[in-house]
Amino acid sequence: MTVIARMSADQQAVILDIYRQGIVSGMATFETEVPDWNEFDSKYLPHSRLMILEDGVVAGWAALSLVSSRPCYRGVAEVSVYVADSHQRKGIGRMLLQALIKDSEQNGIWSLLSVIHEENKASIHLHEQCGFRYIGYREKIAQLNGVWLTTVMMERRSKVTGT
Repeated sequence: MTVIARMSADQQAVILDIYRQGIVSGMATFETEVPDWNEFDSKYLPHSRLMILEDGVVAGWAALSLVSSRPCYRGVAEVSVYVADSHQRKGIGRMLLQALIKDSEQNGIWSLLSVIHEENKASIHLHEQCGFRYIGYREKIAQLNGVWLTTVMMERRSKVTGT
């Protein structure tokens, strides 16, 4: 059985391990070390933090972070979606992203931004399927393990919030 629930600190070890898997893949983040729970927790908005459980096991998580601290951007958030290696290619990412979109709109978010490594074609495709559109790229924006990488920027504008 698959259940989407609020992210819980009780599951922090599994959530951080899924983040570690994303780091190891080289496709999900420029980070190279897993933060402790307090640092991880402080990065994300207090709402719109979800995890997905398959038969009681955390299979992935999704959360939003601020794009800017300026009040005029209070309805703009950046998306993070991570799926455990053992649960990829099962629709988990899509279920998480769709639930995150709905939750974000219920919390006044009118624009979602996703910044994706150009090589991560699966994530780009997932975002397209969930209504995100390509808005640009940042060429060789940062290095990961000594290699310059380009990121793709995708946005989804709410049809129910901020219209």
